[in-house]
Amino acid sequence: MLHTIACIAVPQMAPFEFGVICEVFGIDRSEQGGPTFDFHVVAAEPGPISTKLGFDVVVHEGLEAAETADLVAVPASLIDEPAHPEVLRVIREAVDRGAWVLSVCSGAFTLGRAGVLDGRRATTHWMYTDRMAEMFPDTVVDPDVLFVQDGKVVTGAGTAAGIDAALHIVRTELGASAANIVARRMVVPPQRDGGQSQFIQTPVVDARSDSFALVTEWMLEHLDEDLTVDRLARKALMSPRTFARKFRAETGTTPNAWLNRQRLLRAQQLLEETDLTLEEIARETGFGAAAVMRHHFVKTLQTTPTQYRRVFGPRQVG
Repeated sequence: MLHTIACIAVPQMAPFEFGVICEVFGIDRSEQGGPTFDFHVVAAEPGPISTKLGFDVVVHEGLEAAETADLVAVPASLIDEPAHPEVLRVIREAVDRGAWVLSVCSGAFTLGRAGVLDGRRATTHWMYTDRMAEMFPDTVVDPDVLFVQDGKVVTGAGTAAGIDAALHIVRTELGASAANIVARRMVVPPQRDGGQSQFIQTPVVDARSDSFALVTEWMLEHLDEDLTVDRLARKALMSPRTFARKFRAETGTTPNAWLNRQRLLRAQQLLEETDLTLEEIARETGFGAAAVMRHHFVKTLQTTPTQYRRVFGPRQVG
Protein backbone atom coordinates (compact mmCIF):
# COMPACT_ATOMS: atom_id res chain seq x y z
CA MET A 1 0.00 0.00 0.00
CA LEU A 2 1.21 3.50 -0.81
CA HIS A 3 1.45 5.35 2.50
CA THR A 4 4.81 6.99 3.26
CA ILE A 5 6.24 9.34 0.63
CA ALA A 6 9.68 10.93 0.74
CA CYS A 7 10.55 13.74 -1.66
CA ILE A 8 14.31 14.27 -1.77
CA ALA A 9 15.19 17.95 -2.08
CA VAL A 10 18.43 18.32 -4.03
CA PRO A 11 20.62 21.37 -4.72
CA GLN A 12 19.60 23.47 -7.73
CA MET A 13 16.26 21.69 -7.98
CA ALA A 14 13.45 23.07 -10.15
CA PRO A 15 10.69 24.61 -7.99
CA PHE A 16 7.81 23.57 -10.26
CA GLU A 17 8.82 19.91 -10.43
CA PHE A 18 9.44 19.91 -6.67
CA GLY A 19 5.99 21.47 -6.25
CA VAL A 20 4.37 18.78 -8.41
CA ILE A 21 5.50 16.08 -6.01
CA CYS A 22 4.35 18.12 -3.01
CA GLU A 23 0.98 18.88 -4.62
CA VAL A 24 0.12 15.30 -5.57
CA PHE A 25 1.33 13.57 -2.40
CA GLY A 26 1.54 16.26 0.29
CA ILE A 27 -2.07 17.46 0.61
CA ASP A 28 -4.74 15.90 2.81
CA ARG A 29 -7.68 15.17 0.50
CA SER A 30 -9.67 13.03 2.91
CA GLU A 31 -12.58 15.49 2.98
CA GLN A 32 -13.14 14.78 -0.73
CA GLY A 33 -12.79 11.02 -0.17
CA GLY A 34 -9.24 11.06 -1.53
CA PRO A 35 -5.98 9.70 -0.20
CA THR A 36 -3.82 11.09 2.60
CA PHE A 37 -0.12 10.26 2.67
CA ASP A 38 2.56 10.45 5.32
CA PHE A 39 4.58 12.97 3.31
CA HIS A 40 8.16 14.04 4.04
CA VAL A 41 10.53 16.46 2.35
CA VAL A 42 14.04 15.25 3.12
CA ALA A 43 17.60 16.14 2.21
CA ALA A 44 21.06 14.64 2.55
CA GLU A 45 22.09 17.81 4.39
CA PRO A 46 19.05 19.47 6.05
CA GLY A 47 18.88 23.23 5.94
CA PRO A 48 18.57 25.67 3.04
CA ILE A 49 18.42 23.87 -0.32
CA SER A 50 19.06 26.04 -3.37
CA THR A 51 16.70 26.13 -6.35
CA LYS A 52 17.30 26.95 -10.00
CA LEU A 53 15.41 30.24 -9.58
CA GLY A 54 17.70 31.69 -6.95
CA PHE A 55 15.72 31.15 -3.75
CA ASP A 56 16.18 28.47 -1.11
CA VAL A 57 13.83 25.89 0.38
CA VAL A 58 14.49 25.09 4.03
CA VAL A 59 14.34 21.34 4.70
CA HIS A 60 14.25 20.08 8.28
CA GLU A 61 14.46 16.29 7.82
CA GLY A 62 17.38 14.10 6.90
CA LEU A 63 17.11 11.00 4.72
CA GLU A 64 15.78 8.71 7.45
CA ALA A 65 12.16 8.79 6.22
CA ALA A 66 13.30 7.94 2.69
CA GLU A 67 15.01 4.79 3.94
CA THR A 68 11.64 3.17 4.72
CA ALA A 69 9.30 5.09 2.39
CA ASP A 70 6.87 3.37 0.03
CA LEU A 71 7.77 5.97 -2.60
CA VAL A 72 10.97 7.96 -3.02
CA ALA A 73 10.56 10.91 -5.40
CA VAL A 74 13.26 13.06 -6.98
CA PRO A 75 12.52 16.44 -8.61
CA ALA A 76 14.35 17.97 -11.54
CA SER A 77 17.73 19.61 -11.05
CA LEU A 78 20.67 20.69 -13.20
CA ILE A 79 21.75 17.65 -15.22
CA ASP A 80 25.44 18.22 -14.45
CA GLU A 81 24.85 18.83 -10.74
CA PRO A 82 26.68 16.11 -8.79
CA ALA A 83 24.45 13.91 -6.66
CA HIS A 84 25.14 13.37 -2.97
CA PRO A 85 26.38 9.80 -2.34
CA GLU A 86 23.79 9.30 0.39
CA VAL A 87 20.98 10.29 -1.97
CA LEU A 88 22.20 7.71 -4.48
CA ARG A 89 22.39 5.09 -1.74
CA VAL A 90 18.82 5.76 -0.62
CA ILE A 91 17.55 5.48 -4.20
CA ARG A 92 19.37 2.18 -4.79
CA GLU A 93 18.08 0.73 -1.53
CA ALA A 94 14.53 1.82 -2.33
CA VAL A 95 14.64 -0.10 -5.61
CA ASP A 96 16.22 -3.11 -3.90
CA ARG A 97 13.47 -3.32 -1.29
CA GLY A 98 10.69 -2.97 -3.89
CA ALA A 99 9.58 0.59 -3.13
CA TRP A 100 8.37 2.95 -5.84
CA VAL A 101 10.92 5.41 -7.18
CA LEU A 102 9.78 8.44 -9.17
CA SER A 103 11.77 11.07 -11.04
CA VAL A 104 10.34 14.22 -12.59
CA CYS A 105 11.97 15.70 -15.70
CA SER A 106 15.78 15.84 -15.32
CA GLY A 107 15.49 14.07 -11.98
CA ALA A 108 16.02 10.97 -14.13
CA PHE A 109 19.72 11.86 -14.24
CA THR A 110 19.88 11.38 -10.47
CA LEU A 111 18.32 7.94 -10.90
CA GLY A 112 20.81 7.23 -13.68
CA ARG A 113 23.74 8.18 -11.43
CA ALA A 114 22.34 5.82 -8.80
CA GLY A 115 22.51 3.01 -11.36
CA VAL A 116 18.84 2.07 -11.05
CA LEU A 117 18.09 2.79 -14.73
CA ASP A 118 20.63 0.30 -16.07
CA GLY A 119 18.78 -2.22 -18.22
CA ARG A 120 15.54 -0.28 -17.88
CA ARG A 121 13.43 1.86 -20.18
CA ALA A 122 13.15 5.49 -19.06
CA THR A 123 12.44 9.03 -20.20
CA THR A 124 13.22 12.63 -19.35
CA HIS A 125 12.61 16.06 -20.86
CA TRP A 126 12.93 15.87 -24.67
CA MET A 127 15.73 18.46 -24.58
CA TYR A 128 17.89 16.07 -22.54
CA THR A 129 17.09 12.65 -24.01
CA ASP A 130 20.15 12.52 -26.26
CA ARG A 131 22.38 13.54 -23.37
CA MET A 132 20.77 10.96 -21.13
CA ALA A 133 21.31 8.19 -23.68
CA GLU A 134 24.95 9.26 -23.99
CA MET A 135 25.56 9.38 -20.24
CA PHE A 136 23.69 6.15 -19.45
CA PRO A 137 24.18 3.81 -22.42
CA ASP A 138 22.65 0.86 -20.56
CA THR A 139 19.32 2.70 -20.34
CA VAL A 140 16.76 2.61 -23.17
CA VAL A 141 15.72 6.26 -23.39
CA ASP A 142 12.30 6.92 -24.93
CA PRO A 143 11.88 10.57 -26.00
CA ASP A 144 8.27 10.26 -27.14
CA VAL A 145 6.27 9.53 -23.99
CA LEU A 146 4.95 11.45 -21.02
CA PHE A 147 6.30 8.89 -18.56
CA VAL A 148 7.57 5.34 -18.36
CA GLN A 149 7.13 2.65 -15.75
CA ASP A 150 9.72 -0.11 -15.67
CA GLY A 151 9.15 -2.32 -12.68
CA LYS A 152 8.44 0.14 -9.87
CA VAL A 153 10.73 2.82 -11.29
CA VAL A 154 8.74 5.64 -12.94
CA THR A 155 10.43 8.41 -14.91
CA GLY A 156 8.45 11.45 -16.03
CA ALA A 157 9.21 13.66 -19.00
CA GLY A 158 9.38 17.45 -18.86
CA THR A 159 7.67 19.62 -16.27
CA ALA A 160 3.90 18.92 -16.17
CA ALA A 161 4.42 15.31 -17.27
CA GLY A 162 5.51 14.78 -13.68
CA ILE A 163 1.85 15.19 -12.75
CA ASP A 164 0.95 12.37 -15.14
CA ALA A 165 3.67 10.15 -13.72
CA ALA A 166 2.67 10.82 -10.11
CA LEU A 167 -1.03 10.27 -10.83
CA HIS A 168 -0.14 7.00 -12.55
CA ILE A 169 1.41 5.74 -9.33
CA VAL A 170 -1.64 6.83 -7.32
CA ARG A 171 -3.92 5.12 -9.85
CA THR A 172 -1.88 1.91 -9.83
CA GLU A 173 -1.79 1.64 -6.05
CA LEU A 174 -5.13 3.14 -5.01
CA GLY A 175 -7.33 2.95 -8.11
CA ALA A 176 -8.78 5.33 -10.67
CA SER A 177 -11.18 7.03 -8.25
CA ALA A 178 -8.36 8.13 -5.94
CA ALA A 179 -6.36 9.48 -8.88
CA ASN A 180 -9.43 11.28 -10.20
CA ILE A 181 -9.99 13.01 -6.85
CA VAL A 182 -6.39 14.24 -6.78
CA ALA A 183 -6.61 15.39 -10.41
CA ARG A 184 -9.92 17.18 -9.82
CA ARG A 185 -8.47 19.05 -6.85
CA MET A 186 -5.48 20.08 -9.01
CA VAL A 187 -7.80 20.99 -11.94
CA VAL A 188 -5.88 18.77 -14.37
CA PRO A 189 -6.93 15.83 -16.57
CA PRO A 190 -6.67 12.53 -14.67
CA GLN A 191 -4.91 11.03 -17.70
CA ARG A 192 -3.31 12.38 -20.86
CA ASP A 193 -1.92 10.75 -23.98
CA GLY A 194 1.71 11.16 -24.95
CA GLY A 195 0.89 10.49 -28.60
CA GLN A 196 2.89 7.26 -28.71
CA SER A 197 2.35 3.69 -27.58
CA GLN A 198 3.60 3.68 -23.98
CA PHE A 199 5.00 0.90 -21.86
CA ILE A 200 2.56 1.71 -19.10
CA GLN A 201 -1.18 2.27 -19.37
CA THR A 202 -1.64 4.90 -22.10
CA PRO A 203 -3.37 7.98 -20.69
CA VAL A 204 -6.28 9.67 -22.39
CA VAL A 205 -5.88 12.73 -24.57
CA ASP A 206 -7.60 16.07 -24.65
CA ALA A 207 -8.86 17.48 -27.94
CA ARG A 208 -7.04 20.69 -28.81
CA SER A 209 -9.82 22.49 -30.72
CA ASP A 210 -13.30 23.49 -29.62
CA SER A 211 -14.93 21.55 -32.48
CA PHE A 212 -13.39 18.25 -31.47
CA ALA A 213 -13.86 18.99 -27.78
CA LEU A 214 -17.62 19.08 -28.45
CA VAL A 215 -17.46 15.79 -30.36
CA THR A 216 -15.41 14.01 -27.72
CA GLU A 217 -17.69 15.30 -24.98
CA TRP A 218 -20.67 13.87 -26.87
CA MET A 219 -18.80 10.59 -27.29
CA LEU A 220 -18.28 10.39 -23.53
CA GLU A 221 -22.02 10.86 -22.99
CA HIS A 222 -22.85 8.02 -25.41
CA LEU A 223 -20.21 5.39 -24.62
CA ASP A 224 -22.85 2.67 -24.43
CA GLU A 225 -23.87 3.21 -28.05
CA ASP A 226 -22.42 1.97 -31.33
CA LEU A 227 -20.15 4.89 -32.21
CA THR A 228 -18.92 4.17 -35.70
CA VAL A 229 -16.68 6.54 -37.63
CA ASP A 230 -19.55 7.19 -40.03
CA ARG A 231 -21.84 8.25 -37.18
CA LEU A 232 -19.17 10.40 -35.55
CA ALA A 233 -18.32 12.02 -38.87
CA ARG A 234 -21.97 12.99 -39.37
CA LYS A 235 -21.97 14.48 -35.88
CA ALA A 236 -18.90 16.54 -36.77
CA LEU A 237 -20.32 17.47 -40.21
CA MET A 238 -17.39 15.85 -42.01
CA SER A 239 -16.80 12.97 -44.35
CA PRO A 240 -15.65 9.76 -42.58
CA ARG A 241 -12.17 10.00 -44.13
CA THR A 242 -11.73 13.65 -43.14
CA PHE A 243 -13.04 13.00 -39.64
CA ALA A 244 -10.69 10.06 -39.05
CA ARG A 245 -7.70 12.06 -40.32
CA LYS A 246 -8.49 15.18 -38.31
CA PHE A 247 -9.37 13.20 -35.18
CA ARG A 248 -5.97 11.55 -35.21
CA ALA A 249 -4.27 14.91 -35.84
CA GLU A 250 -6.15 16.45 -32.91
CA THR A 251 -5.86 13.63 -30.39
CA GLY A 252 -2.88 11.56 -31.50
CA THR A 253 -4.93 8.40 -31.80
CA THR A 254 -7.80 6.85 -33.76
CA PRO A 255 -11.47 7.27 -32.80
CA ASN A 256 -11.73 3.57 -31.97
CA ALA A 257 -8.64 3.57 -29.76
CA TRP A 258 -9.83 6.73 -28.00
CA LEU A 259 -13.22 5.16 -27.33
CA ASN A 260 -11.69 1.96 -25.99
CA ARG A 261 -9.54 3.92 -23.54
CA GLN A 262 -12.49 5.99 -22.35
CA ARG A 263 -14.65 2.89 -21.99
CA LEU A 264 -11.91 1.24 -19.99
CA LEU A 265 -11.68 4.23 -17.64
CA ARG A 266 -15.44 4.23 -17.17
CA ALA A 267 -15.42 0.49 -16.49
CA GLN A 268 -12.70 0.97 -13.87
CA GLN A 269 -14.80 3.60 -12.16
CA LEU A 270 -17.91 1.39 -12.14
CA LEU A 271 -15.94 -1.57 -10.82
CA GLU A 272 -14.63 0.60 -7.99
CA GLU A 273 -17.82 2.40 -7.05
CA THR A 274 -20.78 0.10 -7.87
CA ASP A 275 -22.03 -3.44 -7.43
CA LEU A 276 -23.11 -3.79 -11.06
CA THR A 277 -22.37 -7.14 -12.64
CA LEU A 278 -19.63 -7.47 -15.23
CA GLU A 279 -22.23 -7.87 -17.97
CA GLU A 280 -24.05 -4.73 -16.85
CA ILE A 281 -20.81 -2.74 -16.78
CA ALA A 282 -19.84 -4.07 -20.20
CA ARG A 283 -23.17 -2.91 -21.65
CA GLU A 284 -23.07 0.48 -19.94
CA THR A 285 -19.54 1.23 -21.13
CA GLY A 286 -20.07 0.11 -24.70
CA PHE A 287 -17.97 -3.05 -24.61
CA GLY A 288 -21.16 -5.03 -25.17
CA ALA A 289 -20.13 -8.23 -23.43
CA ALA A 290 -18.06 -9.10 -20.36
CA ALA A 291 -15.70 -11.20 -22.46
CA VAL A 292 -14.88 -8.22 -24.67
CA MET A 293 -14.32 -6.03 -21.64
CA ARG A 294 -12.08 -8.68 -20.10
CA HIS A 295 -9.98 -8.73 -23.29
CA HIS A 296 -9.34 -4.99 -23.05
CA PHE A 297 -8.53 -5.16 -19.34
CA VAL A 298 -5.97 -7.89 -19.85
CA LYS A 299 -4.46 -6.19 -22.91
CA THR A 300 -4.14 -2.74 -21.35
CA LEU A 301 -4.03 -3.23 -17.57
CA GLN A 302 -2.61 -6.77 -17.37
CA THR A 303 -5.45 -7.78 -15.07
CA THR A 304 -9.06 -8.96 -15.32
CA PRO A 305 -12.17 -6.97 -14.29
CA THR A 306 -12.76 -9.43 -11.48
CA GLN A 307 -9.24 -9.05 -10.14
CA TYR A 308 -9.44 -5.27 -10.49
CA ARG A 309 -12.67 -5.12 -8.47
CA ARG A 310 -11.17 -7.39 -5.82
CA VAL A 311 -8.33 -4.91 -5.29
CA PHE A 312 -10.04 -1.54 -5.74
CA GLY A 313 -13.72 -1.58 -5.10
CA PRO A 314 -16.05 -0.74 -3.54
CA ARG A 315 -14.16 0.66 -0.53
CA GLN A 316 -13.18 3.86 1.23
CA VAL A 317 -9.91 5.31 0.01
CA GLY A 318 -7.83 6.51 2.94
